[in-house]
Amino acid sequence: MTSAGGNNRSADLVPNASLPYREDRERAGPSLTTANAAALKEKRVVLSAASLQRTLERLAIQIVEPNGASADLVLIGVRKGGENLAHRIHAEIKHRTGISVPLGFLNVTIYRDDAAARDMPDSQINVDLSGKEVVIIDDVLYTGRTVRSALDAITDLGRSKVTRLCVLIDRGLRELPIQADYVGRFVPTAHDEHVEVVLRREPSDADRVVIYERT
Repeated sequence: MTSAGGNNRSADLVPNASLPYREDRERAGPSLTTANAAALKEKRVVLSAASLQRTLERLAIQIVEPNGASADLVLIGVRKGGENLAHRIHAEIKHRTGISVPLGFLNVTIYRDDAAARDMPDSQINVDLSGKEVVIIDDVLYTGRTVRSALDAITDLGRSKVTRLCVLIDRGLRELPIQADYVGRFVPTAHDEHVEVVLRREPSDADRVVIYERT
């Protein structure tokens, strides 16, 4: 993957407390807010808790397969949807290899090319990304604009050796030429459908991925 180009903006790397999460329309589609929840109905469950956990295990194996787990491998979760996914993959890599690879979180708000509002913590990356193998992690890949923003932010933070993308769900409908290196599940969708990812930081029976459609 390549970035759309650097800019002279620097992400704020100061940790912050969690703020209320506002659904990312670009990422998942129409959000399940109180105002429009009644207009959406469950279409199908894409991943149950058990299948989701197996998918995370496979993604963790694929990520470390090329070069193993080391301090040169850095996982970067895109806030907010990629945070818990990054935590879970990080924990799975540690469980399988005994190595705790560097983990950070990225707020791409200032790099976006749209007017979508976001309320979420600042970026938290405490390692120099220069020369590292960086894996950007997000839950849903849709238009590609969030990933483009993440690539711009990563470029500002250092010249990585390689930057890869890991997503739980690729729902298609891209607007930019961006593809993931590691994909949990390809799920063809329509623009008016909503992909809801319920993923706790620790494994839970409530974990699942569901497609909603308009009634």
